[in-house]
Amino acid sequence: MFDMKFIRETPDAFDAGLARRGLGPRAGEVLALDEEARKYTHALNELQARRNAASKEIGQAKAKGDEDRFNELRAEVDSIKQQIPTAEAEKQKKLDAINDILSGLPNLPAEDVPEGEDEAANVEVRRWGEPAEQNGAKEHFDLGEALGQMDFETAVKMSGSRFVLLKGQLARLERALAGFMLDLHTNEFGYTECQPPLLVKGHALYGTGQLPKFESDLFRSYSHEQREDVRLRLKAFEGLKDQQRLLTEMHQIRSIIVASKDSEQAKNLQAEIDKKSTEGRKLNDITAQTINKLNELVSAVTTEHWLIPTAEVSLTNIVREEILAAEDLPLRFTAWTPCFRSEAGAAGKDTRGMIRLHQFSKVELVSITAPDQSVAEHERMTECAEEVLKRLELPYRTMVLSTGDMGFSARKTYDIEVWLPGQERYREISSCSNCGDFQARRMNTRFRAASEKQTHFVHTLNGSGLAVGRTLVAVLENYQQPDGSIAVPAALQSYMGGVEKIEAAS
Repeated sequence: MFDMKFIRETPDAFDAGLARRGLGPRAGEVLALDEEARKYTHALNELQARRNAASKEIGQAKAKGDEDRFNELRAEVDSIKQQIPTAEAEKQKKLDAINDILSGLPNLPAEDVPEGEDEAANVEVRRWGEPAEQNGAKEHFDLGEALGQMDFETAVKMSGSRFVLLKGQLARLERALAGFMLDLHTNEFGYTECQPPLLVKGHALYGTGQLPKFESDLFRSYSHEQREDVRLRLKAFEGLKDQQRLLTEMHQIRSIIVASKDSEQAKNLQAEIDKKSTEGRKLNDITAQTINKLNELVSAVTTEHWLIPTAEVSLTNIVREEILAAEDLPLRFTAWTPCFRSEAGAAGKDTRGMIRLHQFSKVELVSITAPDQSVAEHERMTECAEEVLKRLELPYRTMVLSTGDMGFSARKTYDIEVWLPGQERYREISSCSNCGDFQARRMNTRFRAASEKQTHFVHTLNGSGLAVGRTLVAVLENYQQPDGSIAVPAALQSYMGGVEKIEAAS
């Protein structure tokens, strides 16, 4: 996530980057832990060196028949063997503490990112197209429901709020939009189409930065077996708690026996402790079994899955723990997938319509580049996403996000906002981010030039090309007709089987 060498050599620059994100300094805390970890590393090296030297001396003492020296050296080696695990554990504690701090810190912003606390500080860099004047323009949900092809009520019955059921030509329009976007990105812009997993393990989400900080924004999936393991874990803890209670009671009774001067009382108390010892042995047997279940649970937890909040997770993790060839870069991937988000913290926002759903589809773009390629690739990716809107003739503007509005993993982000006449404002339809080496360090993804032995971390970029549901919203609102029908954009008509207008079913 962060280069420790950078933090050691330029702690002020690290803290300055955090300050631009609205966070307090952390370099001092990290470096103090780092110094302690390095002390343990030095101590371990000395212990291991002395153990190796003493082991050789043991052989020499034995050869000379020096029994006293032989026993002395063996005792020293045994002592060192006991010290090493303790030192290793202490070192790991420091490293874990560093990781806990750094894994919760966002990427440092690029120098040219505007500073600000929120979206109010975002800066417009360009716009395309002029919004058409539409008096009394309707919002997409009114248009879709009037067509009888956008059904929120039925979706609520089966799934609850923030879901939608599209039918008929609107369902086909969503598929047409995705097909059009994929064809554009693969045929003209050189992206490789993928069909990635929708369920991923926790380490994949850690790699792209959603975990551990944004767990509440995600949906997690458990199998029946894993739920049973959780039940057994709780039962195990109950058994351990009962055993601890027994041990405490037995300790108290023994203390009374030792202190008692009344032999009859001591005899009665000993009978009581014998009874509890029998009960304790039974609990020991139960606990031994449940401890095994607890060990199995560790494996169960590592096999749990999460629904992807964006195909960025799956596509970026294609190169997880890989060493890539420099000549193969940049790599470009695209995919059309459902995305799943809990929308934690979104209460009261966009409660009607398709703008903010728990399940939505998106065409994602991901690039893997060398460090000297990523700035140009970021501009290129943003232009690829903008081209979708140009072909659909949808007015938009492109904003560079401020330090306070950027996502966790980004060092620079462009938001593309499409004009929605029903809302009379621009709304985000794509975010294109350059993450630098932030995700690569979390995934341990590197590259190597053919002429070099040394490896370097890649840079990763991601963007929406575009959010399909929001593009459908934009088409409905910008192409609405006075009679309530929707004109199909020319670029989509071939994907709609020649249909030029979407009308209410008769």
